[in-house]
Parts: sequence; structure tokens; C-alpha cells
Amino acid sequence: MPKTTSAKKALRQNKKRHEANLENKAKIKAAIKEYRHLLVTDPKKAATYLSTIYQVIDKVLKTKFIKKNRASRLKSRLAKKLTAQNKV
Repeated sequence: MPKTTSAKKALRQNKKRHEANLENKAKIKAAIKEYRHLLVTDPKKAATYLSTIYQVIDKVLKTKFIKKNRASRLKSRLAKKLTAQNKV
């Protein structure tokens, strides 16, 4: 256990940030999982759900949980899956 007050505060901050990071990670994973499910079952709903995923990714990007290039890469790959699904 930390002894100094600054170490105690640092521990509190770390716990709070850890919870927020877990929450952000879960949001992204759940959104992508739902999108992949929609791609298989209902591609039209997947097309509308893509904008929701973009919002989730942008919010997480704003809190600097993921970097800008990773967010762009995720968006690009998800959009690419949708276009590939529509061609088939």
C-alpha cells in the first residue's frame, strides 16, 4: 500500500483510469462485434450501424484511449468489409 499522500492519490487516479480504459475497450469491442453480426444477418442495418461505430471510435479517440491512425485504420477496415459484403 502507498504511504505518502501523493502515492495514494496516484493509486486512486490509476484505478479510475483503469476503469475508464476497460469501459472504452468494452464499448469498442461490443460495437465491432455487433457490426460483424449485422454484416452476416442484415447488411442494410449494418450500413446504418457503421455511423454509430464511427461515433464510438471518435469518442474513444477524443479521450486519447486509441491513437488517430488506429482509429482511422479501424474505420477503414470496417467500411471495407461493408463494401465487400455488398459486392457479393
